[in-house]
Amino acid sequence: MYYLIHEKLTQCEKSERKADPAQYVVVLTKAEWAREKESFDMGIDIEHDTPVRTTKAEVNYDSLTGTFCIPNRSDLTQEEDTFSFALDEKGVVFIDDSGIAKALTEEIRRTKKWRLPSLERFMYDFLEQIVIRDRDMIEQFGKELDSVEEAIIGDQDGLTLERVNEIRGEIRTLSVHYEQLLDFSQELEENENNFFKQENLRYFHLFSNRIERLRDSTKAVGDHTAQIRDIYKAHLDIKQNRIMTILTVVTTIFMPLTLIAGWYGMNFRYMPELDARWGYPAVIVVSLLIVLGSLWFFKKKKWL
Repeated sequence: MYYLIHEKLTQCEKSERKADPAQYVVVLTKAEWAREKESFDMGIDIEHDTPVRTTKAEVNYDSLTGTFCIPNRSDLTQEEDTFSFALDEKGVVFIDDSGIAKALTEEIRRTKKWRLPSLERFMYDFLEQIVIRDRDMIEQFGKELDSVEEAIIGDQDGLTLERVNEIRGEIRTLSVHYEQLLDFSQELEENENNFFKQENLRYFHLFSNRIERLRDSTKAVGDHTAQIRDIYKAHLDIKQNRIMTILTVVTTIFMPLTLIAGWYGMNFRYMPELDARWGYPAVIVVSLLIVLGSLWFFKKKKWL
């Protein structure tokens, strides 16, 4: 797909790209790039055999090349979408078999209109499309964590930290992605090859600021997951302490009763209580008094 950067991103034919002096955007597959790379006069050979694992930009003698590694926003645990790019002062070429670069470019063509069209503005909008819904996603993570925290405080049964651990992993993925995007935008802002106009470098600075805010938000959510894990552990400790308290109270109550049962279970021949008419009822009353007295004592000490 070939586009020219006019007031709007305009789709064109391959021949029109060479004839029109406007800066261009091209989206090619790896096979198409292998056939047409010489026509872009960038003097580079992008390696496609090496797996793409990061979002990065590298400065060459007469071009800027790099890769995008974009987490799947629908499911951050899935494999990332990856593609490469090559850029100079005349335009940018995306080499992509995944379809993500084409989708982002088409969204810009459909929704954006520029008063001052430029390659810098297109790159800004392209990067913005990558993170356009991330603020809402991070806020949703925060709401989920608030619900989990309320459930813990409310002592709901069957509560686990499975979802909290999932969010923790997803936030870590986003955080790494933002660090890479920040390095990427700063490399563009550096403008080592002077491909960009000085007055347009502000676009990359604006994007860097936005990524820093998103990164800080992910850090806050990550800290929240750690706090919830601590709250959950403290909650479990409290429940265990309650159980131990109950067991201790029961044991304390039954210790004197066990002593009485053991004492009168010895069956010595001359034990006077064995012949006493009220011996058995007396033992029952004493046992009840011990139980009630123990319960009153524990209540007074607020152990129950």
